[in-house]
Formats: sequence, structure tokens, C-alpha cells
Amino acid sequence: MTMHVNLSPEMEGFIKARVASGFYGNATEVIRDAIRRMQAEENRIASWQSAIKQGAEQLDRGEGYAYTPDTLDDITKSAIGAMHSGQPMDSDVLP
Repeated sequence: MTMHVNLSPEMEGFIKARVASGFYGNATEVIRDAIRRMQAEENRIASWQSAIKQGAEQLDRGEGYAYTPDTLDDITKSAIGAMHSGQPMDSDVLP
């Protein structure tokens, strides 16, 4: 599919600079990468929104517990222990 897109001079300059740097072979590659990154970001946001909704529903059902300084200490100790044990990190806590 062929599309024609109007870009600001700043955007056009950015694309040309990325191609000139050798990181991309042409402007199409820059645009495709930008779209892939936007799609990944939308998926990440949708996952976060789903997790937040799930947590809110759990709280509504009374499945939550008080978040206190002791709770934070327990979570921190558990995370540090897991980090040093060589266990794979939970994908929910990775950036």
C-alpha cells in the first residue's frame, strides 16, 4: 500500500537524520519502526489498564489487604531474595 503523509519540517529532518546515521536504510524503515513502537506501547497500556481493573475488582470483593510500612518491607525482602536466587523475574514487575 502506498500512502502520502505530510510531515512538519522537524519530523522530516528527524527521519532524514535517522537514515543518515545508518541506523535505518530509508524513511520507510523509520516510519515502520515508529508504528511498531506505538503498537507495543498501546499493548503495554492495555495490559496495565486490565491489571488495574482486575485489582479494583479484587478490592471491591474485599480481597485486598492493608498496605503498611511492614508490608512494603516484606515485599522488598521477598524481591531482593528472588533477585539473588537466580529465579526469573515476574513479568509484572519488569519495566
